[in-house]
Amino acid sequence: MSTTSTVVLVHGAFADAASFSAVVPGLLAEGIDVVVPAVPNRSLIGDSAYIASIVRQIEGPVLLVGHSYGGAVITVAGAEDNVVGLVYLAGYALEEGESLAELQGRFPDSDLATALVYRPYPIEGAEDGTDVYVDVEKFPAVFAEGVDPQLAKVLAVSQRPLAGAAFAEKAPVAAWKTKPSWGLVSVADHTINPDVERFGYSRAGMTVSEVESSHLVMLAHPKAVVELIRDAVRATAQ
Repeated sequence: MSTTSTVVLVHGAFADAASFSAVVPGLLAEGIDVVVPAVPNRSLIGDSAYIASIVRQIEGPVLLVGHSYGGAVITVAGAEDNVVGLVYLAGYALEEGESLAELQGRFPDSDLATALVYRPYPIEGAEDGTDVYVDVEKFPAVFAEGVDPQLAKVLAVSQRPLAGAAFAEKAPVAAWKTKPSWGLVSVADHTINPDVERFGYSRAGMTVSEVESSHLVMLAHPKAVVELIRDAVRATAQ
């Protein structure tokens, strides 16, 4: 069995697995095994269960890396036995019993609050749900500042929305209580108030670093992200 962690990169809302496209080559060049699943973005509990199912099928230790809403997902999925560490990238580090809305509600809104668009989607046998997007015109400035402008336009029209119900679901567990964790703050974040990131990381007793970046830190500063993940892999080597 491998003693070096497989890195599982968990994307957040309004993005997909391609948001890690600038990070994956650097990790592979370091000889690190990488898995980048597509998160359904339907519910915190369901998304966490999905990521946990992937983790259980990986032989050996796993380092979970979550961006944005993906941070909330790894907070829950990270309770799996073979998860040896957590890395948060401009992410939500929820407390047990806490929701995204509750954590965000402790701090002033970011620019995202006035840039959201809501659209219905069908749920079989129930009333329509609500999908949440970022306004396409506001997306580059709010979500992807510092990313190549042409790429930002592509990302804006190819968003993977988050179901509105996910904001109110409470985390049934907080894996950072028992797993070593690292947190990266995007200082120039207009999607999540950086103080939300700092608060969650500090409360969890994480090893914290900061970078002058927009929310999509993996695309704006991939080298810094690769270095952080590499350090966490080395620190958790068994």
